[in-house]
Amino acid sequence: MDQEARLDYLIDYLLNENPNADKQMILDKTDTLEEKTALFRGLCNIRQPEPVPKKFLEVQDAFLTQWNNERNITSLHDLQPVQQQLYLWQGDITTLAVDAIVNAANSELLGCTQANHDCIDNSIHTRAGVELRLACNELIKAQDRKEPMGKAKITEAYNLPSSFCIHTVGPFIDERGVSPLKEHLLASSYYSCLALADKYQLDTIAFCCISTGEFNFPNQRAAEIAVQTVEKYIRNTQTNLHIIFNVFKDEDLQIYQSLLAGKE
Repeated sequence: MDQEARLDYLIDYLLNENPNADKQMILDKTDTLEEKTALFRGLCNIRQPEPVPKKFLEVQDAFLTQWNNERNITSLHDLQPVQQQLYLWQGDITTLAVDAIVNAANSELLGCTQANHDCIDNSIHTRAGVELRLACNELIKAQDRKEPMGKAKITEAYNLPSSFCIHTVGPFIDERGVSPLKEHLLASSYYSCLALADKYQLDTIAFCCISTGEFNFPNQRAAEIAVQTVEKYIRNTQTNLHIIFNVFKDEDLQIYQSLLAGKE
């Protein structure tokens, strides 16, 4: 089965799950492989965490493995440290082959449910596969409440090149702006992820810019808190973790370069 045949199977299954969908009209608008991939992504994004048959997982995993591996994959060995144990890398966090990547999650912990939304939570869940949402749903059901800010949970990364995904809910900044409490909660997110990585005896962890996207935390202050918290954790715990600050935007790259300058 080639990639297009896999997509056809997956899309057909996902559309049949929704009896209200105008299946033929949707299919008539998806002729190319790119259009089919976008449709598959959107259908997975809006899908509830319900079990799927083994055949679906087999086809999905084969599709995602090839789709993910068609990109340039980066490992720790491809990076140069800016300081002992600290690295700075610009790119798509879902292309990192490290022990754990950090996902800036929402309090439901189920990934972004807006079809094809351009956020890190959506991208991670899309490329990991439906198993990730199912695993996160089990975590939420087990604790019987939403995920609090500043904590962290770990799951497998499934079809991503990383081994694990660590999920943390950072603080949301509204019209009242940044407060000492919100700064403390952001620091707590970084600390909780590091402590969880050490608990699982991981070697590498890659942080996204927690809370700076949809959660509106100012980029400069968020980066300052990230670097300060990580450096303090290293000093206080003597951890052997290799820690990557992953940025996507040029703005964040410049901020982190400035904060980490002269620390080699």
